[in-house]
Amino acid sequence: MHTCKAIVRTLLLGLATAGLRGEPALTADGFPVPEAGHEFSFPRDHGSHPDFRLEWWYITGHAFGAGGRRLGFQATFFRSAAPHDGSGGGSDPRFGTGQLYLAHMALLDTATGRFIYQERLNRQGWDAQADTGRLSIVNGPWSLAMEASPSQTMRLHGSVRSEAAFDFVLTPRKPLVIFGSKGVSRKGAAASAASYYLTFPRLGLAGRITLGKEDIEVTGEAWMDHEISSSQLDPGQVGWDWACLQLRNGQEAMCYRMRRRDGTVDPFSTLAWINPEGGVTHYPPSQFGWKVLATWTSPVTGAVYPVRVAITLAPEGSPARTFILEPLAKAQELAGGAGGIPYWEGGCRVLDERGADIGNAFLELTGYAQPLRL
Repeated sequence: MHTCKAIVRTLLLGLATAGLRGEPALTADGFPVPEAGHEFSFPRDHGSHPDFRLEWWYITGHAFGAGGRRLGFQATFFRSAAPHDGSGGGSDPRFGTGQLYLAHMALLDTATGRFIYQERLNRQGWDAQADTGRLSIVNGPWSLAMEASPSQTMRLHGSVRSEAAFDFVLTPRKPLVIFGSKGVSRKGAAASAASYYLTFPRLGLAGRITLGKEDIEVTGEAWMDHEISSSQLDPGQVGWDWACLQLRNGQEAMCYRMRRRDGTVDPFSTLAWINPEGGVTHYPPSQFGWKVLATWTSPVTGAVYPVRVAITLAPEGSPARTFILEPLAKAQELAGGAGGIPYWEGGCRVLDERGADIGNAFLELTGYAQPLRL
């Protein structure tokens, strides 16, 4: 699930009654809701689904250059359909489409602690578009495309203003994972608070980063989420904490905690454990722990983010383990711009109970600067 996946602030919750002819359930404003048992077809389902209200392709990763140089990056492409319920917010013939495209790029240089980011917002057209038959997305000079099949190799090109640029080849090292039950990832009690959640949990990375006058050849690993939905939040939810872990023993984990206004964690939160063969086991919040170890206060928004956390779990019947997410830098906040919603999205090390470095992670924290508004 991801950042500012709440980025579109006009979500309307609720289901309309399905028609007598067996039409799929719809949100109150007429968008389809993910349905259990959906049969995915690839490469088509790697592409855009414009009938749904919201969609994003989300890549986070750790890149390493010569001499141990380490950089973290985020590249996110969002698609949002304007309302088509007669509210006047739909397609305008002067622009030709009701699809909006938002994108975020961020880069962390761990050698200096410098964190830079940029956002772009465009209406669909010559400057922003997404293919419906395959993975091919463009927003200004930024792009993500699946270039080869069946290898599913992807090419990512991004930049941050005139300060940095990167060009990566991303190759799956593990099969695609579909999170949730019967293909649907639930985020709340409302049936509309759900998504199709497709993930490449481990991508090999090779390419180049230009940072100022430096040209750095890098290798590393990345994580990619692709979510398709028409509403992600349930009434009473104010934000979420999300993490992806890539352990050096070939295992991964994805976790999201949906936080409610009364301070509790929504029971539809989950932790998904991925074994070395790609099999997935889901755990409810009653079966894993999440403890805040340290916070950081943003000098820009004043938000207090829990940037160092400990996750506890007994995976697949094994003895309980603790995974500490240690941020590579505390200041990794995207303070809001075109999307209007500040959030923290940062690269982390994964430490075990003894403090040994056992993997890499990304942590996302939303709703701390302000509750996510529906």
